[in-house]
Amino acid sequence: MASAGLFKCQLCGLSAPSSYVGRRPPDSRSVVLLEDSYVTRDPFAPSKDKFLILGSHCALCNKPVCAGPGCSLFYSKRFCLPCAWGTIDVFPQEIRHDLEKKKAESKPSSKKPDSRT
Repeated sequence: MASAGLFKCQLCGLSAPSSYVGRRPPDSRSVVLLEDSYVTRDPFAPSKDKFLILGSHCALCNKPVCAGPGCSLFYSKRFCLPCAWGTIDVFPQEIRHDLEKKKAESKPSSKKPDSRT
């Protein structure tokens, strides 16, 4: 996996400094992540054992993607949304339903602004 440094999502462009890459974040006693992840210390927590997961690499295309719902999904592995859509038939019905819901939520609203405001 890549070394710690600057994490940048290849889909949305989110970038943030990463202090660790792997499955066992430092100073977190018993936490083992399910995937190699880019991790940073939580800047809002006074305790140094609190951390934020920035993202990981897509299991199919290997691009770094953030953990945001608009960029990736986790189903036993991390998948960027373009790869998830490209292989939607291999996912269980519940995951396909979630992907369809994300697609509907990301479409711009067709409502016209209220002219009374």
